[in-house]
Amino acid sequence: MDQLLNDFSPGLFTMQLVILLVLIFLMAKFAWRPILDALNEREEGISEALAAAEEARKEMQNLQADNEKMIKEARAEREAMIREAREMKEKIIADAKETAQFEGDKMIKQAQLAIEAEKKAAFAELKSEVASISLGIAEKMIKGQLSTENKQLELVEELMADIKLN
Repeated sequence: MDQLLNDFSPGLFTMQLVILLVLIFLMAKFAWRPILDALNEREEGISEALAAAEEARKEMQNLQADNEKMIKEARAEREAMIREAREMKEKIIADAKETAQFEGDKMIKQAQLAIEAEKKAAFAELKSEVASISLGIAEKMIKGQLSTENKQLELVEELMADIKLN
Protein backbone atom coordinates (compact mmCIF):
# COMPACT_ATOMS: atom_id res chain seq x y z
CA MET A 1 0.00 0.00 0.00
CA ASP A 2 2.91 2.33 0.53
CA GLN A 3 3.88 2.01 -3.00
CA LEU A 4 0.40 2.95 -4.14
CA LEU A 5 0.60 6.17 -2.13
CA ASN A 6 4.04 6.95 -3.50
CA ASP A 7 2.91 6.43 -7.09
CA PHE A 8 -0.22 8.47 -6.57
CA SER A 9 -0.57 11.36 -9.00
CA PRO A 10 -3.29 13.96 -8.27
CA GLY A 11 -3.44 15.13 -11.90
CA LEU A 12 -3.94 11.60 -13.14
CA PHE A 13 -6.50 11.04 -10.44
CA THR A 14 -8.43 14.20 -11.41
CA MET A 15 -8.27 13.31 -15.05
CA GLN A 16 -9.58 9.83 -14.39
CA LEU A 17 -12.29 11.29 -12.15
CA VAL A 18 -13.34 13.71 -14.90
CA ILE A 19 -13.35 10.92 -17.49
CA LEU A 20 -15.42 8.76 -15.11
CA LEU A 21 -17.93 11.57 -14.52
CA VAL A 22 -18.15 12.33 -18.25
CA LEU A 23 -18.59 8.63 -18.93
CA ILE A 24 -21.34 8.39 -16.26
CA PHE A 25 -22.99 11.50 -17.68
CA LEU A 26 -22.83 10.16 -21.24
CA MET A 27 -24.05 6.78 -20.08
CA ALA A 28 -26.93 8.41 -18.17
CA LYS A 29 -27.76 10.71 -21.08
CA PHE A 30 -27.50 8.25 -23.98
CA ALA A 31 -27.17 4.64 -22.85
CA TRP A 32 -28.97 4.37 -19.50
CA ARG A 33 -32.52 5.03 -20.83
CA PRO A 34 -32.23 2.65 -23.83
CA ILE A 35 -30.79 -0.05 -21.57
CA LEU A 36 -33.65 0.44 -19.07
CA ASP A 37 -36.19 0.52 -21.92
CA ALA A 38 -34.73 -2.69 -23.35
CA LEU A 39 -34.87 -4.32 -19.91
CA ASN A 40 -38.47 -3.13 -19.42
CA GLU A 41 -39.42 -4.41 -22.89
CA ARG A 42 -37.79 -7.73 -22.15
CA GLU A 43 -39.60 -7.93 -18.80
CA GLU A 44 -42.91 -7.12 -20.50
CA GLY A 45 -42.18 -9.69 -23.24
CA ILE A 46 -41.43 -12.33 -20.63
CA SER A 47 -44.64 -11.40 -18.74
CA GLU A 48 -46.65 -11.56 -21.95
CA ALA A 49 -45.07 -14.89 -22.87
CA LEU A 50 -45.92 -16.25 -19.40
CA ALA A 51 -49.48 -14.93 -19.69
CA ALA A 52 -49.76 -16.46 -23.18
CA ALA A 53 -48.40 -19.75 -21.85
CA GLU A 54 -50.93 -19.67 -19.01
CA GLU A 55 -53.71 -18.86 -21.49
CA ALA A 56 -52.52 -21.69 -23.74
CA ARG A 57 -52.48 -24.04 -20.74
CA LYS A 58 -56.04 -23.05 -19.85
CA GLU A 59 -57.08 -23.43 -23.49
CA MET A 60 -55.44 -26.85 -23.56
CA GLN A 61 -57.31 -27.86 -20.41
CA ASN A 62 -60.57 -26.66 -21.99
CA LEU A 63 -59.79 -28.61 -25.15
CA GLN A 64 -58.99 -31.72 -23.11
CA ALA A 65 -62.25 -31.31 -21.19
CA ASP A 66 -64.12 -30.87 -24.47
CA ASN A 67 -62.36 -33.92 -25.92
CA GLU A 68 -63.25 -36.00 -22.87
CA LYS A 69 -66.85 -34.80 -23.10
CA MET A 70 -66.96 -35.68 -26.81
CA ILE A 71 -65.43 -39.08 -26.11
CA LYS A 72 -68.04 -39.76 -23.41
CA GLU A 73 -70.81 -38.66 -25.77
CA ALA A 74 -69.39 -40.84 -28.54
CA ARG A 75 -69.18 -43.81 -26.17
CA ALA A 76 -72.75 -43.22 -25.00
CA GLU A 77 -73.91 -42.95 -28.61
CA ARG A 78 -72.00 -46.11 -29.52
CA GLU A 79 -73.57 -47.96 -26.57
CA ALA A 80 -77.02 -46.70 -27.60
CA MET A 81 -76.42 -47.85 -31.17
CA ILE A 82 -75.21 -51.27 -29.98
CA ARG A 83 -78.21 -51.59 -27.65
CA GLU A 84 -80.54 -50.55 -30.48
CA ALA A 85 -78.89 -53.03 -32.85
CA ARG A 86 -79.27 -55.83 -30.29
CA GLU A 87 -82.93 -54.96 -29.76
CA MET A 88 -83.45 -54.87 -33.52
CA LYS A 89 -81.69 -58.24 -33.87
CA GLU A 90 -83.85 -59.77 -31.14
CA LYS A 91 -86.99 -58.32 -32.72
CA ILE A 92 -86.01 -59.65 -36.15
CA ILE A 93 -85.29 -63.08 -34.67
CA ALA A 94 -88.60 -63.06 -32.77
CA ASP A 95 -90.46 -61.94 -35.89
CA ALA A 96 -88.71 -64.64 -37.95
CA LYS A 97 -89.61 -67.29 -35.35
CA GLU A 98 -93.20 -66.07 -35.27
CA THR A 99 -93.40 -66.03 -39.06
CA ALA A 100 -91.81 -69.47 -39.26
CA GLN A 101 -94.24 -70.79 -36.63
CA PHE A 102 -97.17 -69.24 -38.50
CA GLU A 103 -95.98 -70.62 -41.84
CA GLY A 104 -95.34 -74.02 -40.28
CA ASP A 105 -98.81 -74.10 -38.74
CA LYS A 106 -100.26 -73.00 -42.06
CA MET A 107 -98.38 -75.73 -43.93
CA ILE A 108 -99.47 -78.33 -41.36
CA LYS A 109 -103.12 -77.24 -41.71
CA GLN A 110 -102.83 -77.34 -45.49
CA ALA A 111 -101.26 -80.80 -45.29
CA GLN A 112 -104.01 -81.96 -42.92
CA LEU A 113 -106.66 -80.55 -45.27
CA ALA A 114 -104.97 -82.22 -48.23
CA ILE A 115 -104.78 -85.52 -46.30
CA GLU A 116 -108.44 -85.21 -45.32
CA ALA A 117 -109.40 -84.47 -48.93
CA GLU A 118 -107.34 -87.43 -50.16
CA LYS A 119 -108.92 -89.59 -47.46
CA LYS A 120 -112.42 -88.52 -48.50
CA ALA A 121 -111.56 -89.09 -52.14
CA ALA A 122 -110.17 -92.53 -51.32
CA PHE A 123 -113.30 -93.39 -49.29
CA ALA A 124 -115.51 -92.12 -52.12
CA GLU A 125 -113.56 -94.20 -54.61
CA LEU A 126 -113.68 -97.19 -52.27
CA LYS A 127 -117.46 -96.76 -51.85
CA SER A 128 -117.82 -96.50 -55.60
CA GLU A 129 -115.74 -99.64 -56.11
CA VAL A 130 -117.62 -101.50 -53.36
CA ALA A 131 -120.93 -100.37 -54.85
CA SER A 132 -120.01 -101.48 -58.34
CA ILE A 133 -118.64 -104.80 -57.02
CA SER A 134 -121.80 -105.21 -54.93
CA LEU A 135 -123.94 -104.41 -57.96
CA GLY A 136 -121.97 -106.91 -60.02
CA ILE A 137 -122.38 -109.57 -57.34
CA ALA A 138 -126.07 -108.70 -56.91
CA GLU A 139 -126.56 -108.78 -60.66
CA LYS A 140 -124.95 -112.21 -60.90
CA MET A 141 -127.00 -113.44 -57.95
CA ILE A 142 -130.23 -112.07 -59.33
CA LYS A 143 -129.47 -113.51 -62.72
CA GLY A 144 -128.85 -116.82 -61.02
CA GLN A 145 -132.00 -116.56 -58.90
CA LEU A 146 -134.20 -115.27 -61.67
CA SER A 147 -132.98 -117.63 -64.34
CA THR A 148 -136.15 -119.75 -64.17
CA GLU A 149 -139.73 -118.70 -63.93
CA ASN A 150 -140.30 -120.67 -60.74
CA LYS A 151 -137.50 -118.85 -59.00
CA GLN A 152 -138.94 -115.54 -60.12
CA LEU A 153 -142.35 -116.37 -58.66
CA GLU A 154 -140.81 -117.49 -55.38
CA LEU A 155 -138.90 -114.21 -55.12
CA VAL A 156 -142.01 -112.13 -55.77
CA GLU A 157 -143.95 -114.07 -53.12
CA GLU A 158 -141.13 -113.65 -50.67
CA LEU A 159 -140.98 -109.89 -51.27
CA MET A 160 -144.76 -109.67 -50.84
CA ALA A 161 -144.51 -111.46 -47.54
CA ASP A 162 -141.83 -109.02 -46.35
CA ILE A 163 -144.04 -106.06 -47.26
CA LYS A 164 -146.93 -107.37 -45.23
CA LEU A 165 -144.74 -107.93 -42.20
CA ASN A 166 -143.41 -104.42 -42.12
